[in-house]
Amino acid sequence: MNYLAHIFLSGDDRALQVGNFIGDFVKGSRYDEYPSGIRDGILLHRQIDSFTDAHPAFKNTVEVLRPAFGRYSGIIADMYFDYFLANHFDHYSSGKSLNCFAYNFYASALLHYRWLPERVQGFIFHFISTNRLKQYKSYAGLEASLTIMSNYKSKAIEPERSIAFLRENEAQLNGLFHDFMPEVENYAKSHLQGLQRASENRR
Repeated sequence: MNYLAHIFLSGDDRALQVGNFIGDFVKGSRYDEYPSGIRDGILLHRQIDSFTDAHPAFKNTVEVLRPAFGRYSGIIADMYFDYFLANHFDHYSSGKSLNCFAYNFYASALLHYRWLPERVQGFIFHFISTNRLKQYKSYAGLEASLTIMSNYKSKAIEPERSIAFLRENEAQLNGLFHDFMPEVENYAKSHLQGLQRASENRR
């Protein structure tokens, strides 16, 4: 999953959202260097990734993409799923506005700025100023994010081709997303309830 989905699946806890957001930038056991809420978010990020990679709908999505994108199919699938979540955000958030959700998270990121890894500190203000989370909702916004990724990760991502593929296969990919999303939501909610019970037991 990409940024929007990871943040969304963190519930309303600001520290947990930030931890889930930075999960890819914290390697190995370095999560132990963070406060408990952010640490829990980093670990939740890893668990969501493991669940996603093993889920039949996500694996089927990757297989649909593989002939066109090879080993980058998983990355592009993550980006497509953020696009679909952004476009169906009202449904999955029970009517919550994507724009309000995005700006609430940006406030969380700034409140926890000192805990953001250096690489994240380097892009967070551009991320906020361009309202990146909301931009996932449009082809143009998604292409802009893919362009950034192609510049920093691999030219093989080919943003224009990725958007053309999405346009041509949107109905099939959208169906796979909706097969997947309720199940990862339930998985994350169950984990969050476990964290809440553990926190109450420590009191």
